[in-house]
Amino acid sequence: MIERFFETRIRQLLLNFPVVGLLGPRQCGKSTLAREILAKMPGTIYLDLERASDLARLAEPETYLSAQKGRLICIDEIQRKPDLFPLIRSLVDEWGGSGCFLILGSASRDLLRQSSETLAGRIVYQYLSPFLWKETAGIAADEDYYSRGGFPRSFLAPDAGISMEWRESFITTFLERDLMQWKNFTPTLMGRLWQMLAHCNGQTVNYSTLANSLGITSATVKNYIDLLEATFMVLVLPPHSSNLGKRLVKAPKVYVADSGITNALLQLTTFRQLVGHPVWGSIWEQIVLLNLKAHFPKAQYSFYRTAHGAEMDIVIKQGDTIFAVECKATVSPVLTKGNYSAIDDIAPLRTFVAAPVKAGWPVKPNIEVVSLVELCEKLGFYL
Repeated sequence: MIERFFETRIRQLLLNFPVVGLLGPRQCGKSTLAREILAKMPGTIYLDLERASDLARLAEPETYLSAQKGRLICIDEIQRKPDLFPLIRSLVDEWGGSGCFLILGSASRDLLRQSSETLAGRIVYQYLSPFLWKETAGIAADEDYYSRGGFPRSFLAPDAGISMEWRESFITTFLERDLMQWKNFTPTLMGRLWQMLAHCNGQTVNYSTLANSLGITSATVKNYIDLLEATFMVLVLPPHSSNLGKRLVKAPKVYVADSGITNALLQLTTFRQLVGHPVWGSIWEQIVLLNLKAHFPKAQYSFYRTAHGAEMDIVIKQGDTIFAVECKATVSPVLTKGNYSAIDDIAPLRTFVAAPVKAGWPVKPNIEVVSLVELCEKLGFYL
């Protein structure tokens, strides 16, 4: 059992809220973590809505759940039975107290809109990502995290070939089974779009170009990307908005959410293949962005780019404070003229150059090169 960064946080939430929603992509470790938490608590119940036997227990859900008062009830894959939300609301109002339900889902709170509305004021959400960089320290080489990604079965596979087979199976299962929960989506089209997004990973999205390539409308492409984001398969980074009077790029950047899935979509099996591929720089950006959003979920994230070449990969804002993060996939990172122009424009409190190094160094006042671990530690003083 690899200790998860989020475990202590989830335990604290259960002590203070009637319902805790643990959301994240399929196979990222939600069920394993939930079972680990439940194993240390007496009298808990675990229901997996993908198992026929557990679904049968909920044939009369009010009768069954009403009889479990005083016990923590964990319901896995809650998006498969959204009609439970009104009942859960009624029960927690009747029972009072905290730690009544731990619900697990593979869809975002926006996609589970009914829960947000029905359980307003009663539920708190926690996102669980695949393994974070910090969680894998000392378990395997850094190169494995880059090439295999953070999904537990992929990262912990005995060799690169088995890891790739797992990821290919994951992609097929998502497209041909998991996607079927949602209406008006075609697995073949989604698969082609997903692969195209991998090829242009981390670039600003051009809906018209993608639509023309797929033979569908721009609105359909946007709907497909929205679904991939809502099921945690892509990260969408909006452009930074400001009143500086600059001509800013307006389209968002889109990343495939896991480096291992990106590599599988591009048929890159080893780190050697990855580091020689044009996608390597955007893979590093994706890894940095995923880890930052997991560590600091309340911050606002964007990127900065102007028509005149000023650019910054990640802009982090919390309140009135701004931090800039430029990602350089090299052990000898150097900021460009466009980076310095962006720093002048957005005036961040601190600028960090995130690089795959063991330890960082100062560049100029308030500008320093940092490792990913150092980046999270230093931002932790402020966020």
